[in-house]
Amino acid sequence: MESPTHSLPSLFKQLGLDHDPVSIDQFIATHSPLKPELHLADAFFWTKCQAEFLRDEILDDADWAEVVDQLDVLLRKGRGG
Repeated sequence: MESPTHSLPSLFKQLGLDHDPVSIDQFIATHSPLKPELHLADAFFWTKCQAEFLRDEILDDADWAEVVDQLDVLLRKGRGG
């Protein structure tokens, strides 16, 4: 199995978001915790294009799926949790 090719900062960059560590922490702090029944891509704060990208990556188990899962976990518990 190959190593993941994408990082959390590269996912934020792909989504068109600020991708430095402080901005990522702030984003997670602002938008967490997500409700357990809410799918990551259905959260209110994504644009339509961002939501489609996140949904497609998970459904297709594509290159970005692992780091999208990582973001999902962080948004459910918060960065420090």
